[in-house]
Amino acid sequence: MGPNRIPRRDWLLGTSASLLALGSSSTAAAALGQPEAPSFGPQAASDTEDADRVRRMKWWHEARFGMFIHWGLYSVLGRHEWVMEEEGIPVSEYELLAKRFQPQPNAARAWARLAKAAGQKYMVMTTKHHEGFCNFDTKLTNYCAPKQGPGRDLVREYVEAARAEGMHVGFYYSLMDWHHPDGARCATDPEARKRFVEYTHGLIRELMTNYGKIDVLWYDVDWPLDAAQWESERMNKMVFGLQPDIIVDNRNGLPGDFSTPEQEIVAEKGSRSWESCMTLNDSWGYQRADDNWKSPKTVIRNLVSCSRDGGNYLLNIGPKPDGSIPEDSVRVLTEVGQWMSRNGGSVHTLDRCQVHASEFAGFTRQGNTLYMHVYFWPGDTVALAGLMTKVKSARLFATGQEVKFEQDLFRVRFMGLPSDAPDHPLTTLAIECESEPIQNTRFVRTDRPRNGVGV
Repeated sequence: MGPNRIPRRDWLLGTSASLLALGSSSTAAAALGQPEAPSFGPQAASDTEDADRVRRMKWWHEARFGMFIHWGLYSVLGRHEWVMEEEGIPVSEYELLAKRFQPQPNAARAWARLAKAAGQKYMVMTTKHHEGFCNFDTKLTNYCAPKQGPGRDLVREYVEAARAEGMHVGFYYSLMDWHHPDGARCATDPEARKRFVEYTHGLIRELMTNYGKIDVLWYDVDWPLDAAQWESERMNKMVFGLQPDIIVDNRNGLPGDFSTPEQEIVAEKGSRSWESCMTLNDSWGYQRADDNWKSPKTVIRNLVSCSRDGGNYLLNIGPKPDGSIPEDSVRVLTEVGQWMSRNGGSVHTLDRCQVHASEFAGFTRQGNTLYMHVYFWPGDTVALAGLMTKVKSARLFATGQEVKFEQDLFRVRFMGLPSDAPDHPLTTLAIECESEPIQNTRFVRTDRPRNGVGV
C-alpha cells in the first residue's frame, strides 16, 4: 500500500473514484427527486459483470468484512511499511533485515482466530510488498522467507491457518519492487523490462500454483509500467487459467473484478463491485509509535457505510516482527466481534440501501427490512424523517424485543425504548416495511405544514 498521505490515484492508472451512490431503486428514487440509484447484487449481471463474474464473486458480496495483513521486513524496524523509501535506506543495508526477520512459527493462527471472532469472512496477506521480499517459497530469488531468517514458507502457514478457521484466502502482491535490479530501470530499458515482467509473472504463477485454491488476488502499485508493458492481459489470463474461481482487483492496470478505494469509503456506480481498504491506525505495516487507533464504534460505522452502498470493508492489521498482533488491534477487533456476534446479520446484506439521511444513525437493508444503526442514542424515542414506506413492525435486532412505533406522512417514531442505549457500541433496530424502504427528506422540507407568523 502507499503511504496514507499519497492518494492511490497517484499510483493507479485508469482508476477513478465515483461519487458516493445513495440509492438502490432508480425508479423510486427518481420519482422522489433523489439521486439516481445504482443497481447492485450478485444476481444482477450487466455489461461489466458477466455471469461468470457473478458466480465467482457471490461469496465475496456475502462476506462484506475482511482482514488485511501487512507483514514483512519493514515490521522488524517498526517504522511503517514505506520506511525503505521514506528514509532512503540503501538496498544493501535494508536487505540485512532478511536475516533478522525471525517470526514465531504459525503466528498466523492467531490472526485467523481473531478474524473469525471479529466477524470477518476472508483474509488477504502480503505475499510480497514494495520492498521486494517474498514471504513465500520461490525458485526465482533467494530473497524469500525459506532462504532467509524465517527459514520456512510464511505464506503456507497463513494459508493453512486461514483455512483452519473457515476463512476465504487472499494474496496481496505488489508489482512495484524496490529491491530487484530491474524494478526501476524496466521503465526505460526494454531488456530490463522483459526480464522483470517475466520475473513478476513467474512469482505470480508460483503463488497461483503452490497453495491450492486461492480466492482473491490483490494486486498493488503498478509503477513504473502500464498495463500493456506489464502484459497484464496475459498475466490475468494465466491467473484465471490456474485459479478459475479467483477474483482479482483493479491495480495491475486493468479493471479487474472490483475497485479498491483506499482510506476512504467511495461507492461505485452501477453494478461495479468495490471494497474499501483501511488501516486500524495510520499505518499498514507495524509502526510501534502509531497510537491513533480507530475506536470499535468507528470500525462498525465504516462497515455499515460500506454495506449500505454494496461494498466490502477490508480492515488491516500490521503484526509485529514476531508475528504477534498489536494489543490495541486485538482490543478493537475483539469488541467489534462481540457486536458482530449479536448484529452481524444486519451488515452481511446484499441490497444497497437508499435510506441514508440521519445525523445519528446509519442504515443497511435486506429486502424490505431496514436496519437502523443508532450511533448516538437519543433516549426513549428514536425518530426517522421522510420514510415513504409503511412500517409493519420493529424490533431490537440483537434481542428480538418488539419496539412500538407511530408513523405519519413525515416521520416514524420508535418509542418506549430504554433511556440508555441497550447495545454497545451502537444499537440496531430492525424495521419491517411493506415494500423497499425509500426516504425523501426533501418532501419533509417542502410539504410539512408550517405555522403562520402573526396569525
